[in-house]
Amino acid sequence: MSEKKIIAICQSGGVFQTEKDGSMTYSGGEAYAVDLDTETKVIDFKQDLAETFGYNVDNMLIKYFLPGNKKTLITISKDKDLKRMINFFSNADQVDVFVMPLDGGTAAPNVSNTPASRSSRTTVSEAVVLVSSPVGTSQTDNDPETNETNPLDIVIQNEAAPVSFAYGSNWENEKQHNKAAIQWENTITGVEQRFSSFAEFREALHKFSIAHGFRYKYKKSDSHRVSVKCKAEGCPWRIYVSRLPTTHLIRIKKMNPEHTCNGVAAKAGYRATKGWVGNIIKEKLKATPNYKPKDIVADIKREYGVQLNYSQAWRAKGIAKEQLQGSYKEAYSQLPFFCQKTTETNPGSLATFDTKEDSSFHRFFVSFHASISGFQHGCRPLIFLDDIPLDAKYQGTLLIATAADGDDGVFPLAFAVVDDETDDDNWFWFLSKLKSAAPISQPITLVANFTKGLKDSIANVFGGECFHAYCLRYIAEKLNDDLKGRFSHEARRLMVQDLYAAAYAPKLEGFEQYTQDIKAISPEAYDWVVNSEPQHWANVFFDGTRYNHMTSNFGQLFYDWVSDAVELPITHMIDVLRGKLMELIYTRRVDSNRWTTTLTPSMEEKLKTEASKAQSFQVFPSQNNIFEVHGDSVEMVDISQWDCSCKGWQLTGLPCCHAIAVFEGIGRNVYDYCSRYFMAESYRKTYAESIFPIPDVEGPLDGEDISVIVTPPPAKRAPGKPGRRAKLKQAGSLELIRRQMQCSKCRGLGHNKKTCKEGVETHDASSNPEVLNQEGVETHEASSTPEVLPIQMDEDTHR
Repeated sequence: MSEKKIIAICQSGGVFQTEKDGSMTYSGGEAYAVDLDTETKVIDFKQDLAETFGYNVDNMLIKYFLPGNKKTLITISKDKDLKRMINFFSNADQVDVFVMPLDGGTAAPNVSNTPASRSSRTTVSEAVVLVSSPVGTSQTDNDPETNETNPLDIVIQNEAAPVSFAYGSNWENEKQHNKAAIQWENTITGVEQRFSSFAEFREALHKFSIAHGFRYKYKKSDSHRVSVKCKAEGCPWRIYVSRLPTTHLIRIKKMNPEHTCNGVAAKAGYRATKGWVGNIIKEKLKATPNYKPKDIVADIKREYGVQLNYSQAWRAKGIAKEQLQGSYKEAYSQLPFFCQKTTETNPGSLATFDTKEDSSFHRFFVSFHASISGFQHGCRPLIFLDDIPLDAKYQGTLLIATAADGDDGVFPLAFAVVDDETDDDNWFWFLSKLKSAAPISQPITLVANFTKGLKDSIANVFGGECFHAYCLRYIAEKLNDDLKGRFSHEARRLMVQDLYAAAYAPKLEGFEQYTQDIKAISPEAYDWVVNSEPQHWANVFFDGTRYNHMTSNFGQLFYDWVSDAVELPITHMIDVLRGKLMELIYTRRVDSNRWTTTLTPSMEEKLKTEASKAQSFQVFPSQNNIFEVHGDSVEMVDISQWDCSCKGWQLTGLPCCHAIAVFEGIGRNVYDYCSRYFMAESYRKTYAESIFPIPDVEGPLDGEDISVIVTPPPAKRAPGKPGRRAKLKQAGSLELIRRQMQCSKCRGLGHNKKTCKEGVETHDASSNPEVLNQEGVETHEASSTPEVLPIQMDEDTHR
């Protein structure tokens, strides 16, 4: 007994309208007929519709009305749903099916620049197929050569941003300058030519029509045969292909190669899809990742005679990137496999992830064994915490923990991808995993931002075992933001400069001098600084050891890595970072094995610089291990406590010039008084372990049972170019100061003379006009009480 078959009239691009009785009607868009039976698989049905309507298989919904009920739409998402629909309509010949984007929009994802053709379903004798047409449907018809009198001509419209152009009258002359004609004029050779699938045949036909300048239409299209004719009225060009019996091959069975239209039909316009353009440009995109849409437009026009607009090129680039990099959605589903393979190939590593109740991605953490071992055996107890916004399809944030090796190079320790940077629990989770992966037995210093969530997370996870050093860059950014609109560019630049000097000052008198310089410009700014918890960011008050590292965005190298991978699917991005780290560890290990110095090269240079300063110093013993050193200043050195009154020794871990003068005077070895973390031997321990490749990170699961399903997070990046989120943090301090607009009429800030209100509003004699003093600061002449700038250190800073 044959399976029940039904014709599905698949529609997309239209809109639903609700009537007064609550029932819905569908109008507009395009239609496509498909034969379905109880053996049809949902994935095959979706792939057919995706190619036809220009959707991504993972980003489309299929819905239908129950019989006699036009008020409720039922979704088809699995094979059981499809069979249920067929059974519901077992007594009918056809069913209306509606295809729409997953985000709920009703329009097709891409809109043509040309007027849309009218909606049609079946038996339209002059239906026009777009050049990029779908893989053969599951419809079965009679042989087209024996049923020419009553064909079932199907409109197979592809709504994926068609592009129109017209050829000139002399096609033969034009094709000499057309790359497509040269490359594709023989993609169809004639009878008995074979193809591996109907999709391959359609692609060849697509290119062949471009090369020879004609349009065509499908007379029949099903899973066993395809019949195509030239669109031009009366033109005899025909081609008929069918499946080779007992094989999966497709062959051309009949073909009339003669054209009498001379390409006239092409004048009506030619259409190409974003998928077709994506296939064309993907190889160039692979070689040139920064291939710009405007260049794509120019190249496609020059080489193929197709005129795109910018948005079509942008979307085509996205298709090509996904073809090269893989699906963003599939990357999330691969996370369980990726974590498993990470721990298998790199024993001792920690790779884990969390999902939400609906199985959507929440967060992912990884720290490789080589990083953990290197940090514990060779790095200072100093960790830098930062976050980087991601510009992949589903956005998210990368949380990173880096350390400093003995040569002051960045040493990535761990990183995580989280779905929401504003979720304070993500920082707590990340730090908990970090502490679990890399436990240490001594107090640690964490250099990080001072947002409330991060501050609380550090305190809750590490407690009294750590010191939280505020990132000086974030302090400077917040000061600059709070001063903006009140002070000129130059005044703000000087105050931020003094803030940095106060932070680095090793002695209290230096800190006070620089803060007084700020006070001279603005008492309000001075109050801001002294109330900003300087015990967390100024050297003179900080109780921990930060080795003079003042900002959390330590190591530009790692930020460069992230900038190269920031738009990749999640598993690809992590694997790219893993590969970079693997190469870094190997290279530094090989390089350090050639060293002949006691300290790392950069520390040797610093020690030599300090030693050169000590040549003219005079040393006077006081008692036991205490000495007085005379140079530019008089300092006291206690070699038993590794202490100098200049504080340089304590802040850096290397003997200062005063201590070196003492060692040279009493015959001690200066290397005995250098921090062990700066020894070349410690550096080699840092890079002693290796990171190993993770094979088949993109491959299938090979039948492995993954109990946890991971779907993408609900948030997506807004359409268009990446915005400011893509601009990663850069090291530095004063570049954050941007010059404000200043009015040439009233000398006020934040506006120009055209928008100046001077002369529009009247001011009485008792008002307090704002003027600029010699430092460029706004002052209020009639105000005796200074307005204190608000400081809220628990709030997020401006990025």
